[in-house]
Amino acid sequence: MKHVHSGKVRDLYETDEGLLLMVASDRISAFDHVLEPEIPDKGAILTQLSLWWFDQLSDIVPHHLAGAAPDARSMVCKPLTMVPVECVARGYLAGSGLADYRRDGAVSGVRLPQGLQDGSRLPEPIFTPSTKAPIGEHDEPISFDQVVAEVGQETAEELRRITLAVYTRGAEIAHERGIILADTKIELGWDSNGVLTLGDEALTPDSSRFWPLDQWEPGHAQPSFDKQYVRDWLTSPESGWDKSSGEAPPSLPDEVVERTRQRYVEAYERLTGHSFTG
Repeated sequence: MKHVHSGKVRDLYETDEGLLLMVASDRISAFDHVLEPEIPDKGAILTQLSLWWFDQLSDIVPHHLAGAAPDARSMVCKPLTMVPVECVARGYLAGSGLADYRRDGAVSGVRLPQGLQDGSRLPEPIFTPSTKAPIGEHDEPISFDQVVAEVGQETAEELRRITLAVYTRGAEIAHERGIILADTKIELGWDSNGVLTLGDEALTPDSSRFWPLDQWEPGHAQPSFDKQYVRDWLTSPESGWDKSSGEAPPSLPDEVVERTRQRYVEAYERLTGHSFTG
């Protein structure tokens, strides 16, 4: 197969039939760095969870799957012309959204009530798009008006509708399983018929924040099923790394690697109801 592209955690190949083989590696990234070592089974967990979510979302938006994959960490997909916008929905305040709120009282131009804290539930889910930055650069939040300027009014409204619908469905399903879906990022693109289609991954620990419902307590960072555990270690005194230094992060200790893998497995098993066998 022809190698087309490698991102932080995925590799893309073109098949002889003109389809795409998307391979999710075990690489993990944080703060725009690819980290060492890899997280065992991560690629298979994310792929199998995405396949499960595609089924749950199929009545909201079509997905890019196009055939049987050769292994557990691969997807055979239709090629899409990707939308040049990161489509993000938030139901809770955390991460970069929290930082923006503390600075401006708004996230991606959406004004929010005063007095919200780290982990606060928002009055309603909001669409908070961002730019698509090259590897090594940061995505930057943009307003809905900027999305309109980029893709046009009709497409911008459809991006917002689909993103919020995906988030709402995902949050409802996760809540039934004792998990809060705090936010999520999806990738959308146009298929050969001009239909907006869900691509890449869907509602995984790499593209979403998942919190245990029974431990939710606004006012501080929440325990999570996603790679926030890795981010927290990297910014702790234990790692000795200054993310503003421009230097590469240190290698992850064995304990951090194993506990991160456990969180990915638990997210998969609690959400899908299936055991992960590796």
